Amino acid sequence: MSAERLRALADGPAPLVLPGVYDGLSSRLAVQAGFEALVVSGYSVAASRLGLPDFGYLSQTEITDAARDLVAAVPGTPVIVDADTGYGNALSAARTARLLHRAGAAGIIIEDQQWPKRCGHMDGKSIVPREEWLAKIRAVTDLRAQGIDLFLIARTDARGLEGLDEAIARGRAAADLGADAIFVEAPLDRDELRRIGSELAGCCPVANMVEGGRTPIVPTPDLGDMGFRLVLWGISGILAAGHALRTTYEALAATGSGPDPSALMTFEEITDAVGLPDHRRLDERYAE
Repeated sequence: MSAERLRALADGPAPLVLPGVYDGLSSRLAVQAGFEALVVSGYSVAASRLGLPDFGYLSQTEITDAARDLVAAVPGTPVIVDADTGYGNALSAARTARLLHRAGAAGIIIEDQQWPKRCGHMDGKSIVPREEWLAKIRAVTDLRAQGIDLFLIARTDARGLEGLDEAIARGRAAADLGADAIFVEAPLDRDELRRIGSELAGCCPVANMVEGGRTPIVPTPDLGDMGFRLVLWGISGILAAGHALRTTYEALAATGSGPDPSALMTFEEITDAVGLPDHRRLDERYAE
């Protein structure tokens, strides 16, 4: 099972690095680069699919549709989906988990922000009471008895609102309810990262590396030494894609020509990346 595969990877000798993906192409390229598991970034899906910020606009239906498409593009690769707050109460979180499991997700992330949520590195966040969030965690873990097994990352944004003590306490409580991994969002420095890794040891702590965010960028080996088992690079892909798109379109607008070809994938490279050779073989097989 995909969830079991994620548990095995998280229990490996080194932290599991998960790149953020948002569509079929980004997912295929990540797998071709050698990643064993992926995470669907809500920030990136909102930006790429809607052209909107991670500001509570992305709906349950939209994240499920995006997940279904990209999971289909990388069969056999476990995919964790950012499910925000679960889009409502505990019953809504359970329904979201069912939908994403049906879409092929191996895991989900459920956070404790108040809806409408914000990116964890933005101002203006608020969180729900601890027990309200834990009810969502329990509702998702209870689904395992029905054969709906998901690798559950319990994310808390309490650090920026009620302090690190409360964030760690929430994380421990979620782990006690069966969450597979604990994600304390937006620690401010290496000392806070060390404390999270130490005090949540045994709870599969998660580090989130966000370029330009509030948490310092720390090399994966150092995070492993601190105790982290999962390392997310959720928005690196969309930042790179956005830069490349802007550069290309600005060059076209300014000169009527594209950028230097060395800055682009070739036509053959991208058709190979999306599997054209396999589709040609199928086309030939079924040709009359």
